[in-house]
Amino acid sequence: MTILQAFFLGIVQGLTEFIPVSSTAHLLIITNLLGIHADAKTFSFNVIIQLGTVVALVAFFWKDIWQISLAFFLGIKHKKPFENLHARQGWLVIVATIPALITGFFLKDIVETMSEDPLNLAGIRLLVTAVLLTAVEYIDKRTRTLESATWVDALSVGLFQVLAIFPGASRSGATIAGGMVRGFDRPSAARFAFLMSAPILLAAGAYETVKVIILPNTTEFLPILVTGFVTAAAVGWLAIKWLLAYLKKRSLYIFAGYCFIAGTIVLLFK
Repeated sequence: MTILQAFFLGIVQGLTEFIPVSSTAHLLIITNLLGIHADAKTFSFNVIIQLGTVVALVAFFWKDIWQISLAFFLGIKHKKPFENLHARQGWLVIVATIPALITGFFLKDIVETMSEDPLNLAGIRLLVTAVLLTAVEYIDKRTRTLESATWVDALSVGLFQVLAIFPGASRSGATIAGGMVRGFDRPSAARFAFLMSAPILLAAGAYETVKVIILPNTTEFLPILVTGFVTAAAVGWLAIKWLLAYLKKRSLYIFAGYCFIAGTIVLLFK
């Protein structure tokens, strides 16, 4: 892998991690088109650029994360765990995290087996994402905002987040759909989904990063890793900002259409 390829893949990861079109599927497709073989270095690179988008998420929502964390622990300290909105949101994050943690633990071997035919899986997951986004857009008008979120809403997002455990699924697409199913307007559903998914992304990023660190010769690959990481983080931050603004006035149909076309092409020509 070259520096230029790392830069390009960082852009792809940054754009597709938060825009609901499946970053995993796109990385699988692009790496195959570029002729990059799956090996320990490729694994390291994919982990690091995904960590870059986690950093982008934390950087973009740092005020929300700080307020939620502070209120959560102060609520416990004062024995009033649900005394304000931010404290309640802290508990909602926990509720949303539990389904994916449990599923990931028990289905780890199955998920790894599913990765043996990555391109076929990527095409299928893109088509599934297209159907999911179309379905939630077809639901009646959504008017709820983040302030009205309940534990049932958090559980809904958490259950939809389970879909993102499987290779090729769109985490942002699944979690935004989970919020829209509960009646949130598009920007609120996206914001809610991103905040609820932060712990899972941080945990997964930390776990995979440890695996990368213990791999031999990682330091020799450092310039490429840094290029991908920085690019993914910067583009990811911009992608979040753009998506939240876009969803204020526009629907998810354009992403659904793109996923349908891309998935069909992959399955036909893989």
